[in-house]
Order: sequence, then C-alpha cells, then structure tokens
Amino acid sequence: MSTTPRLALATVTVLIAVGVAGCSSDSGSGKTSSDSSAGNKAASGSAAPLPGTTPSGTPSGTAAGKPSGTPDVIPAGPGPQGSYTVQKQPAPGTCSYRYTAAKEPLPDLTCTPGATNPKVTQATLKTTICRSGYTADIRPSTNITGREKTANAASYGYKGSLKDAEYDHLISLQLGGDPNDPRNLWVQPPSPGHKDGAGPNNPKDAVESKLKAAICAGKTDLAKAQKAIVKDWTTALSALGLKDQKPAEKDPKAEEGE
Repeated sequence: MSTTPRLALATVTVLIAVGVAGCSSDSGSGKTSSDSSAGNKAASGSAAPLPGTTPSGTPSGTAAGKPSGTPDVIPAGPGPQGSYTVQKQPAPGTCSYRYTAAKEPLPDLTCTPGATNPKVTQATLKTTICRSGYTADIRPSTNITGREKTANAASYGYKGSLKDAEYDHLISLQLGGDPNDPRNLWVQPPSPGHKDGAGPNNPKDAVESKLKAAICAGKTDLAKAQKAIVKDWTTALSALGLKDQKPAEKDPKAEEGE
C-alpha cells in the first residue's frame, strides 16, 4: 500500500487537533474577544458619557458648571396662583453675580435662568400684560417675597442692605414673567451711583417698561423680548432695535418695574 494516503490522513488529524485546541482557550468563559475588550474599557472608566454631558461628565454647553449663554428655550413656570407659598431658594453661596463693563449687575443664569408665565402668550397679550391691572392681580404678597428675598440674598452671598436691593423678576410681570418661580427671581444689587440707604435704584425698570410698550404696539414679539432681557437687560433694547422706544404709560395699579 502507498504511504501517501497515510501521510495525508495524519496531516488532517493534526490540523483538527490544533483547531480544537485554539477554540478551547476561552472555554466556559461565555465571552468573545470583543466582550473582553468591552469589559476592559468599562473597567478603565471609558464608558459612554451620560446624555447631555461631555465625556468628563460636565454638562454639555457649560464651562465649569456655568452656562455658555442664554438658553434656547426659557423654562415655563407654574403661572399665577390663587395662593402663593414661599419657594425654596438655591443653597447659600451657590450663585454668583455677573457684571457688565459699566458695572451693572446681572444674575447667575444657572440659578436664575428666568421663567415665563404660561398664561401670557403672543395670542393672549390683550387680556394679560397689555391690560391695565393685570400685573397687580397676579403679584405675590410681600409676606411671601420678603422671606424669599432674605433666602435668595444668602444664595447670592449678598451682604449689603436688603432695603437697597430689589427682589427682581428677571423677566418682569409686565413682560410675561412667572410671578413666583424661584428661577425668575433674584436679589438685584444697586446700580452704580447708588447712595447707601436711598432704596433701590434700578434702571432695569425703565428698560422693561419700554419693552412692554413695544410688545403691546406690535413692534417686537413677546418671546424675543423675554430672551433679550434674560441675556442682558442693559443691551435688550438695542438688540431688538428699540433704542428710541418710549416707556409704556404708567399703570396706576402696578408697582414700578413689574
């Protein structure tokens, strides 16, 4: 008998044995090589970041926990209430004032991003902010806002006299801001030139009155005005092309700056 068939049979036997040995190296582990690689990545801490964050875990669109700019969508608050309750404020020392080049105060947009009154829309202007007496009807009492103001001063680390600071609606009531959402209220320090003990001197109030007049006259729309005042109240009028706008007529039922 020729030896060639025997050699071929031996070669096949050796190849089969080698193949079986190669497949048994992970026998019983239940993992493929790709499973092992994924496990190594997870162990090294390189798992995918949570939605809305960077790989390091920092919220996307922020730097060191601070917002990169005005939010695209301003949150809506609960709106006017028949009876208001004192709202919890940010923890003491967690909010930081910003200042313009002219030293005018601006809020921390993480703590105070603004909040809108859902009852005020472009379609309801005539029955809400453009109606005399509307803001007086929805304003919380000082029994509520006084306690909130004290707590919010601690949030911002404000050390001055509370009589000289205004507990300000970032989006004022006359611009469709929520009456008592803590995201829409901040202790606003006095502007430059203020005299101690003279009470608030707030040029932001005049800006708000002019924006209301422009909204009710159809010169700008509600949402644009709200975004402009949140971004920077000192530039809101110029950003909307309203530098020459006259203030709204004084509402005898409203407080200054509502």
